[in-house]
Amino acid sequence: MTEQTRSGFVTFVGRPNVGKSTLTNALVGEKIAITSEKPQTTRRAIRGIVNRPEGQLVIVDTPGIHKPRTLLGERLNDLVDQVLGDVDVIGFCVPATEKVGPGDRRIAASLDGYPRAKKVAIVTKTDAAGRDDITERLLEVDALREDWAAVVPLSALTRDQLEVLADELLSLMPKGPPLYEEGITTDESQEDRIAEMIREAALEGVRDELPHSIAVIIDEVSRREDSDFTDVHAQIVVERDSQKAIIIGHKGKRLRDVGARARGGIEELLGTRVFLGLHVKVAKEWQRDPKQLGRLGF
Repeated sequence: MTEQTRSGFVTFVGRPNVGKSTLTNALVGEKIAITSEKPQTTRRAIRGIVNRPEGQLVIVDTPGIHKPRTLLGERLNDLVDQVLGDVDVIGFCVPATEKVGPGDRRIAASLDGYPRAKKVAIVTKTDAAGRDDITERLLEVDALREDWAAVVPLSALTRDQLEVLADELLSLMPKGPPLYEEGITTDESQEDRIAEMIREAALEGVRDELPHSIAVIIDEVSRREDSDFTDVHAQIVVERDSQKAIIIGHKGKRLRDVGARARGGIEELLGTRVFLGLHVKVAKEWQRDPKQLGRLGF
């Protein structure tokens, strides 16, 4: 990278489940943020780093902006607000498959509160929409603000127009050297990535009210001596005994399925075979308890 390179921070905003984490992973080129059909999957500011000859993008993947119903929800919104105040570019995401609604308009208008950042509109999930729907969405999104630096339709799934977006974002970044060494794709710790993989596996197939109640604590990650096995022990935390029963399932079947789903990604991350020990713990109303939220890292 030369002295003429650009580098800076971008974050994607939008209603929950518009494809922000999927877009982050596609741009980075590997899975650094978990994805789920359940809204509010992302709970932390996860940084993904995109290295290109002309510069470096640092993508800060954040929770979706939503109306909070718990102390956890309030803290997630505060996190988004903090990130938005610090980044160089904000990418506002709307899916091509849904008409622009009141929630989209509210979020687009709220970007007035972050005058420092340049704004880009992104129409996501074009692979799942027809040409007429995409055209209609582009017109709707374009009309939301007068200061879009660019409006880009794309599909993170098929990678259509992904390079166009990366070029646009880099062109809007300030000139400067890379912020991270080449080869680094995220600043997430190994334990945090393992915890997220387990939570992603636990989210699959659960009822709508349960996802918000699931958290994961890593107790141990240790390589066995004279063996290519790594022992990983973790707790899946829920809020009620009834939720614990759902996670464990009949005779422990569901918990075994969670372990099997998570193990593949963890083995790929660690480069060893993995013994994964999962235990389910109840922490009553942890989403509303400041002390428990602190212990869980929120």
